[in-house]
Parts: sequence; C-alpha cells; structure tokens
Amino acid sequence: MFSTLENKRNWLIFETELLKKHQQRPTGNKSNCCSDCGKCFIRSNSLKVHLRIHTGGKSHCCSDFGKRFNSPVDLKIYKIIHTGEKPFVCDHCGKSFIRLKTLKTHQRIHTGEKSYSCNQCGKSFSTSRNLKEHERKHTGEKPFQCSQCGKRFSRTHELILHERTHTGEKPHNCSQCGKSFTQLGNLKKHKRVHSGEKPFPCSHCGKYFRLSEHLKSHERTHTGEKTHNCVQCGKSFSHLGNLKKHKRIHTGEKPYPCSHCGKNFRLLQNLKSHERTHTGEKPHNCVQCGKSFSHLGNLNKHKKIHSGEKPYPCSHCGKNFTLSESLKSHERTHTGEKPHNCSQCGKSFSHSATLNQHKRIHSRDKPYHCSQCGKNFALSDNLKEHERTHTGEKPYQCSQCGKSFTDLDSMNIHKLIHSKEKPYHCSQCGKSFTKLGNLKRHVDKHTQGRITSQFGKSFS
Repeated sequence: MFSTLENKRNWLIFETELLKKHQQRPTGNKSNCCSDCGKCFIRSNSLKVHLRIHTGGKSHCCSDFGKRFNSPVDLKIYKIIHTGEKPFVCDHCGKSFIRLKTLKTHQRIHTGEKSYSCNQCGKSFSTSRNLKEHERKHTGEKPFQCSQCGKRFSRTHELILHERTHTGEKPHNCSQCGKSFTQLGNLKKHKRVHSGEKPFPCSHCGKYFRLSEHLKSHERTHTGEKTHNCVQCGKSFSHLGNLKKHKRIHTGEKPYPCSHCGKNFRLLQNLKSHERTHTGEKPHNCVQCGKSFSHLGNLNKHKKIHSGEKPYPCSHCGKNFTLSESLKSHERTHTGEKPHNCSQCGKSFSHSATLNQHKRIHSRDKPYHCSQCGKNFALSDNLKEHERTHTGEKPYQCSQCGKSFTDLDSMNIHKLIHSKEKPYHCSQCGKSFTKLGNLKRHVDKHTQGRITSQFGKSFS
C-alpha cells in the first residue's frame, strides 16, 4: 500500500492524465451516437463506456472485494474510498477530499466564487449541480419519483428523506440519549438540548434561541407580523401551524382521543395535558421552591414569580405582565372585546376558559369532586375554596388587621371596612353599602320583597 505522500502523488498523476486526455480530444461534430438513446460523443471510447449503461457490462473489477465498475476512473475512486485516503486538503479549513475536483468545488465556499448563473433570474451558484436544481424551480420539473407513493421531487436528497417516511429509517443517533432522527440536521439541532447552545440572538432584545425557527417566531412578537389569515373569521396568525389549529374551532374537529376515558381534543398538547390528570404525573420541578408541574411551560411561567420578570407591557396603560396571556386578558379590559359566545344563551366572554365554565350552568356538569364529603363543583376554584372548610386553611390575610380568609373575594370585601369605601349604591334613595348583599336586602325594603329592574333579575 502507498504511503500518504505516494498515494497523493499517484492520484495527482492520475487526475492530470485525465485532464490531458480531455484537452487532447478532437473538436468538431459528435459522430459517435448511441443507438439506444441517441446520445452522441466526440470520441468512440466515450461511446463504448456509455454503452455499458445499457448493456450492464462492468469490465473493471476491484481485486480486493470483487466489485465491478464501468470505467477505470470509477474503480480508482472506489479504491481510494475503501482505503479511507483523502489526499486533497483545503488550505483554508483543513477539510480533506478524495478527488481534486471535489476540493476545487469546496474551495468556492471560501472564495465566494459563483460561476454558474441562472438565465431566468440571474441568481449565481458555485456548482453546476446547484444551478440545475435551482432551474427546476422555474421549470417545475420533478424527475425523482417515490416508488411507494408516486410523489415526485426536484432533488434526489428530498426523495431520500421522503422515502424514510415509508421505511421509518432514522440513521442519525444521539450519542447522549439515544434518540434517532431521519436527518443529520435535526440531530445537530437536538444536540443543542444537551449542550445548552443557543446560537441565534434576537436583534431587538438580545434573547438567544436554540433554533432559527424559534428566533423567527420570537421576532414576530416585536414586529407584530401576522401573515396567515382565517377565511372564516378573519383572525390572523404569525404561523401557519397556529392557523391550522385555529380552523378546528370552526370545523369542530377533535382528532386526539384520550386512551383512558375516550375524550377527544382539538390539540395534541391539550390531550397530553389531560392525560396527566389520569396519571398525576408532574415531571417538571422548580429548583427554588420545589413546586412540581405537569408541563414545562407552566414551570417556566412559575419561575417568573421568583425572578419578578414582567416582559409583557400593555400598549394602552403601560402595565407590565409576567405572562403574554395575562397581557392579552388585560388588554380586553381596554378594548371591551368578548370574542367567545355561548351557543345556548348568546352571552359573550373575553376568554374561552370563562365560556367553558359558563357552559356548565347549562349542562349542569360538575366534574370536580371533594374527596372528603363527595360534594361536586362546576369549577376547580370552587372546589379549592370548599376544601378549606375541611382543612380550616385561610391563606388570604388582611394587611391592616391580620384577619385571615378562605378566599380572595371575602378578603377584598373585608378590606372595604378599613377603606370606608361603599361601592354599591341604591338608585332609589342614594344610600351606599360595602357589600352587594346588603344593597339587595336594602332594595327589598323599597320593593317589598322584589328587586328592581336595575339588577335584571327578580329575587323573592
């Protein structure tokens, strides 16, 4: 076997001889034509090599492994590949190549040379292959067809990746966790989960992201760009995926069923969230207070309580919020928007969650059960408040007198005693009260047991 220097020298001689033969070939008409496909060649030897494509003749054999090739060039390249020898080294980055031609193509990355131009749009490319692939965008040509489903592609690489959706092949494995991927690029992205690398900074706020698509998504929070519109209601979205999810509100499609109880969900993340109510799994823990969460997103939101971070300012009043959804909820107090309507009574709500809670009035659904007495509740908040009657817990304390309460509303009503505020006024005599219940009892005296139309409802 040749040493590295000898191998390189022989290979250079081999490539030089090929170049000389190419330069010495006669010019003029291509008189040597293939009778099978009509392709013509200047030299008769080139025609002979070409004919082997049709006949299947492979007269050049590897003495080590017996593999046969159409031409001595292919055999020579195969032998170099087998030995692992890469004699041609890039002066710029040190990368090695088997062929001189491949090295020259690679060096254009460093020089920026793009000698192949598109006749239609003028775009330039470093290789003829890249130009041909680009030209197919103009012509619409898709010469590579999947043998299993018939789908066509403009590039061989796209076909290879597509075929893995049929075979399930995932040849790229993570050495740290064993997770497999169909594409090398996806593996490289995944590795950043382990390394913590975030190479994509936001030019607006300096925040870093692991993936370029996450950066693009984030930047739209600065630009406000929403390019994807719903044709049914006109609502706009920053991302096509979010629009597709939104459309299920109109179609009623719920493609994700729970394997435990059979309930169907519109979004996959909603199903996963629901399934944890069956399993009780809370895999995400806060390192500061030890609180556990079912979802990483909820943990990240919770962490902002400790950091005090409030990155979402209201454009109307300047108030800052910890969560983007809290900001959206707050902004509706300025706009008065109530986009969620009850199909049974027509009542409108600012938030879908409030609408869902309201619907239980009609359905009489009470899915939250007290484990101590069996009483059922329509809302989880009501269950929590009720459970405090068993535990005696009073987590809300008045800052002025120290009195404790089981729920926030009771504490807020109590605080009116200290502030002397009386926000509930009788429209008939002008008398004011700290509590709505006291006002209602007072109005009964005017109406002799029936509340006036100002409350929109009668009480006996």
